[in-house]
Amino acid sequence: MKVYETSTDADRLRFGVVCSRFNHLITVRLLEGCIGELVRRGASADDIHVAWVPGAFEIPLAARTLARSRRYDAVVTLGAVIRGGTPHFDYVCDGVTRGVLDVMNETSVPVAFGVLTTDDVDQALARAGGEDGNKGEEVASAAIEMARLLPRLASPPGPEA
Repeated sequence: MKVYETSTDADRLRFGVVCSRFNHLITVRLLEGCIGELVRRGASADDIHVAWVPGAFEIPLAARTLARSRRYDAVVTLGAVIRGGTPHFDYVCDGVTRGVLDVMNETSVPVAFGVLTTDDVDQALARAGGEDGNKGEEVASAAIEMARLLPRLASPPGPEA
């Protein structure tokens, strides 16, 4: 068996981060976790560019623009959609999820999906630095790994494992 090795070393990688202002109490915590993880893994703060958008629905357009610029090795998307009493939650969740997936498929740039979809604020807080960790950190790590893996996929994998 041959394996494509990857890494979570962010040294010399460039990141575009799209963060929703809606549910700011949650998203700012996701952003802090994301930036902290990127820097801990070796990224320079100067190589992390943050674009704030009004809400989760606007995330795919900004992510697409960053990915198409080819300035970034990966894009991270951060947001929080909290269920309400109308079907709006379902439309926004579906739109942002499909939109981010389309960005990856259209650009071949890794896009890490860090948009929380929760039933209430307590669940969101638990996932934004609370008892369930910080999903901003998790997606930052995924973005690094994918940015390191994709170039390696163009060549045959390493020796047998």
